[in-house]
Amino acid sequence: MTVSKLPSPVWLFDLDNTLHDASHAIFPAISANMNTYIARVLGDGTTPASQDAVNAARVGYWKRYGATLLGMIRHHQVDAADFLRRTHDLGALSELVRFERGLSRLLRRLPGQKILLTNAPTVYSGGVVRHLGLQRHFAHHIAIEDMRVHGRLRPKPSKLMLRRLLRKHGLVPRRCILVEDTLVNLKHAKQLGLRTAWVTQYLRYADPIGKAPLPKMVKRPAYVDVKVKSVLQLPLRLQRLR
Repeated sequence: MTVSKLPSPVWLFDLDNTLHDASHAIFPAISANMNTYIARVLGDGTTPASQDAVNAARVGYWKRYGATLLGMIRHHQVDAADFLRRTHDLGALSELVRFERGLSRLLRRLPGQKILLTNAPTVYSGGVVRHLGLQRHFAHHIAIEDMRVHGRLRPKPSKLMLRRLLRKHGLVPRRCILVEDTLVNLKHAKQLGLRTAWVTQYLRYADPIGKAPLPKMVKRPAYVDVKVKSVLQLPLRLQRLR
């Protein structure tokens, strides 16, 4: 009797707080840049907006649209490229990036194609991936600028964007595994039939400005197939992702 071989999976890897510790220094730096940018846009042209107004806009747009940028575009007509360039102007990434050793070996060990799928801009995410030494492992690098549907930005957790991505690359949802730190992204992916892996070790806060602490015990939701502390544990959980 011939045993049919399972097709190789396609891994969709998030970047920040999945493959490296963005909460350590990068997110605080981006947050500071974003505060400055939003304060200027919301100000009266002379005086920047107050910190309370800035925080309300950042969190409110993030909760409503899944990304602060989308709210800034819709309600304040900001230029997406300008916003992304200024908020991700971080200087030397080598001084900010913190990550585990063994990531290259991990990606080499996992069966199947790997795709980088990040809500970060191309210049920044490309710089981080090069610093991590992982660029050769990804068949595709899909950044936020690539997440357009009918001309509009539709970053994660957009199911419309995910459907289009799957069609464009000829991917069957059940073969794909989304590896993420953000639960809403995993939830929407699961609704489309993807398998899901939740990475938790770099999660420190429950909100995008780093004020609300995470619950002490966060259980694995039903839409998460595998919960791991580190991506390095994925090979041990392959059976649950088949």
